[in-house]
Amino acid sequence: FSFSWQTTFQDGGEEVEDGAVYNVTLKKVQIQQAANKGARWLGGEGDQLPPEHTVRQYETSKIRAIKAGTLEKLVENLLTAFGDADFSYISIFLATYRAFASPRAVLELLLDRFGNLETSSHGEVANLNSLESEMVLRAEIASVLRAWLDQCSEDFREPPDYLCLLKLLDYLKNNMPNSDMESRVQNLLKQFQNQEVEAVDGFCSTSCSDLVDGEELEISNPEEFSSFQDHVVAEQLTYMDVMLFKRVVPYHCLGSIWSQRDKKENKNLAPTVRATITQFNAVTKCVISTILGTRELKIQQRAKIIEKWIHIAHECRILKNFSSLRAIISALQSNSIYRLKTTWMCVSKDILLMYEELSEIFSDHDNYLTSRELLMKEATSKFANLDSSEKENQKKSQKRLQLQKNKGVMQGTVPYLGTFLTDLIMLDTALQDYVEGGLINFEKRRREFEVIAQIKLLQSSCNSYCLIPDQKFIQWFRRQRHLTEEESYRLSREAEAAADTNILSPKSQKSMVKRISTLFLGTDVFTPPKEQPLKSSPVGGSSGESTDSASVSSCEFNHSETEDVCVTPVSSPEDPLKKSSVGSDKGYDSDKGSISSDKGSGSSKGSICDPGSGLDSGSIPPRDSVPSSAPRVLPVYNRQSEGSCIIRVSMDGLHASVYKSILITNQDRIPDVTQRALLKHNLEPDAVEDYELVQVISEDKELVFPRDANVFYGMNSHVNFDFILRKKA
Repeated sequence: FSFSWQTTFQDGGEEVEDGAVYNVTLKKVQIQQAANKGARWLGGEGDQLPPEHTVRQYETSKIRAIKAGTLEKLVENLLTAFGDADFSYISIFLATYRAFASPRAVLELLLDRFGNLETSSHGEVANLNSLESEMVLRAEIASVLRAWLDQCSEDFREPPDYLCLLKLLDYLKNNMPNSDMESRVQNLLKQFQNQEVEAVDGFCSTSCSDLVDGEELEISNPEEFSSFQDHVVAEQLTYMDVMLFKRVVPYHCLGSIWSQRDKKENKNLAPTVRATITQFNAVTKCVISTILGTRELKIQQRAKIIEKWIHIAHECRILKNFSSLRAIISALQSNSIYRLKTTWMCVSKDILLMYEELSEIFSDHDNYLTSRELLMKEATSKFANLDSSEKENQKKSQKRLQLQKNKGVMQGTVPYLGTFLTDLIMLDTALQDYVEGGLINFEKRRREFEVIAQIKLLQSSCNSYCLIPDQKFIQWFRRQRHLTEEESYRLSREAEAAADTNILSPKSQKSMVKRISTLFLGTDVFTPPKEQPLKSSPVGGSSGESTDSASVSSCEFNHSETEDVCVTPVSSPEDPLKKSSVGSDKGYDSDKGSISSDKGSGSSKGSICDPGSGLDSGSIPPRDSVPSSAPRVLPVYNRQSEGSCIIRVSMDGLHASVYKSILITNQDRIPDVTQRALLKHNLEPDAVEDYELVQVISEDKELVFPRDANVFYGMNSHVNFDFILRKKA
C-alpha cells in the first residue's frame, strides 16, 4: 500500500481542571491509501492514483498544552505531557522553572507526591493492573529525571551539602536499585565534591583580575600591541568569548532572575552572565586604552591603532564572533574616541567604509532586525556570509574567508548576549507571572523558552570552534590597565589639543569632517555619557569596580548587563560633529528590579527592543508545528498600544541611565505608578506621598503630573517615555 497524509489543526478552546488550565488543539490527519500494484493499471504514475481510486481516512487527535496551573499541577504534567502530545513541555519546564520554584520544591513534589512506589505496609501482592501502573509511573519518573540530569545537571550543584542530589540518590537506591541512573547520580555527586568550589567572580574569566602574583596592570605599549597580527587578536578574543558563552547557564538569563541582580543578597546571582559582561567590558576598555593610553603618540600612529582595531573587528566578523565585534565597535563609537576628529581624518577611506559596514550590523532599525536576522542566518552555518558594497573590502573578506575554509575547520557563532537578555527582560516586564486564581502563567514560560532555545542552539554551535589559546596575548590582554571615564575624556582632549590642525587644508578638513559625520549618522551609535570635567558628576567607572558594572567602553553591553543602562550618542560641548540621537535597546527593563550600572554608563533616549519582533525574527520553529493563536501585541517602550505601554523611571539625583521599566495601563494613576517605581528602586513603597512623578520632555522642560492624574493619558506620547521620580521639596 502507498500512503500520503495532510495535517490540519483547529483551535479546540480551553479545558479547565482543578488547579490547571489547558489549551486544546485538534489535530486532524487525512490519510490517502491505495494499492501499489493496481496503480499503473489504473493509469497512475508511480504510486499516484486518480482521485476516484483512492481511499481517504481521517484521524483526529487532541493535543493538550498546559496554559497555567499550580506548581503541583505543573510538576504532575511532567509525567503526563507525552500522553497529552505536549512533547516539548519537559524541556520548557526544566529551562524556566527557576523563575517560580526551587529545585528542591520540584524534586520533593516529583518524588514524594508522585514517585512513592513502595508496596503497601501489609505486604499484599498487588494486582496486575496496579503493577502495570507502577511500571508506567516508574518509567515516566525515570524519563523526567534523565532529562533533568541531561539538560540541567547544574541545578544539583549545591555545595557543601548537595541535599537535592542526596535525596535523589536515596530515591533511586530504594526504587531503582543498581540502575544506570543510580550510577550516574553517584558519579555526578563525586564530580561535584571533587571540584573545588569556584569563587563567583573567578568564573573562568579573562578579566584583568586574573593576574599572576606580582604582575601589575599597565598601560598598553603601542609597539607590543602592534606586534600581534589582526587575525591572532580576533581568534584569541573569540577563544575567550567561546569559553565563557558555552558556560552560560540559560536560566541565568531569565528576566525574573537577571533583573534581581542589584539586590544586596543577590550579589552572586547569575555568575555565568556576569562573566560574559566582564569580558565584553574588558574588550571595550582595552580598545580605548590602546588608543588613548600613550600620550606621546602622533596623530598618524593613533589613527593606525584605530585602523588595526577595525581590521580586528572585521576578523571577528569572519569568525562569526558578534560579541567582541560589538564590543570593538562600541568602543570606537564611545565619546572619548569619537571626538578625535583629527585622528579620524587620518584613517583611510577604505577602512572607514569597512567600519561603516560593520557598524550597520548593529543598526537599531526595526528592533535591531539586521543583527537578529544575521545571527540566526549564521547560527548553524559553517562559515560567515560576507557581503560588502565596497569591492576592495569584498575581495579582502573573501580571501580571508577562503583561508578559513581551506583549513577545513567549521566555525560556531558567538552571539551578542545582550540581545537575548533584553528580549527576556522585556517578556518578563510585559507578561504577568500569575493569572486569575493565582495560577502560574506557563504561557509566559513558553514564550521565554523560545529565546532560551536560541541561546542553547548557539551554545551547541560553539563546539565547532577549534581555537588554541595564545598565552602571550592572553597575558598581555589581562595586564591592561583600563582608563576611567574621566581619564579617557581628559586624554582625549589632550590628544586633540596637541594635534597639528594644519596638516590638512581647510577645504580638505571640512570635507573629512562631513564624511565622518555622515558615517556616524543613521548607524547604531552607542557611546558612554559625556564626561564633564568642569562639573562634579556621580560617574566613575574604574576598572577596579565589580564585574557586573557597566563600563565606559561597554556601551552596548550596558543593555545586556543592566536593565538600568541605555546608551545614546552624546557629543562633548566643543564637538562640532553632532551625532543624531539614535534609538537603541541598550537598557534593560524589568518589573523585578535590576543592578545598578557602573556609575558612568551611558544613557539613551531610544526605543527599547520590541519583544514581539525580537522573538519572531529568526526564532526556532514552533513546537511540534502546532499553530497557536496569534499573541497579543506586547507593551513596549516608547509606544502606546492596546491601552498599555512601558515607561522608564529613574530616581532624581542618580544618573539618568539608572532606570527601571514600569508597565502601565490606561487605568493607572500617579499613586499606583509611583508605588511600583519605588518598589523597583528598592525604596519604601509607603512613601508615595513624599514623591512626585515628572516626564522629561527635553533638557530644560518637564511635565509635572497632578496628584491623581492618569499617567497613560496625561503623558506626552510624542517624546521618549522617560520619567523622573523626585522627592517633594
